[in-house]
Amino acid sequence: MDRLLLEGMAFFGHHGVHQAERELGARFVVDAELEMDLAAAGRSDHLQDSLDYRQPYTAVREVVEGDSCHLIEALAERIANRLLAFDRVSRVTVRVRKRPPLRGEFASFGVELTRQSRSDPEGVVRGGQ
Repeated sequence: MDRLLLEGMAFFGHHGVHQAERELGARFVVDAELEMDLAAAGRSDHLQDSLDYRQPYTAVREVVEGDSCHLIEALAERIANRLLAFDRVSRVTVRVRKRPPLRGEFASFGVELTRQSRSDPEGVVRGGQ
């Protein structure tokens, strides 16, 4: 299956278990892979045969900048559900990373999950971190 890739999308959100995280907010980085058939777009070179990148980017931004979640797992789930709502998207993989206010050296903490459209006969595929 073909994939539309949206990598390194960064937004400011108010998510976290601790009240201070939700009040102060933090930068969240999101990668998304949208599986869909891109053969027609490759042949025609017309946007209507693909998915305009701006649409999933805007959807991800709205979720991250929207209502707070305690867990990044819940945030990633909300993002996946929004992305699966686009026509022709059969499966998505979403990665969400953040740098929580912890002492020590690390690049980020994150989660990755994969979800399939309910219309896909194989059902839902669950991923890990």
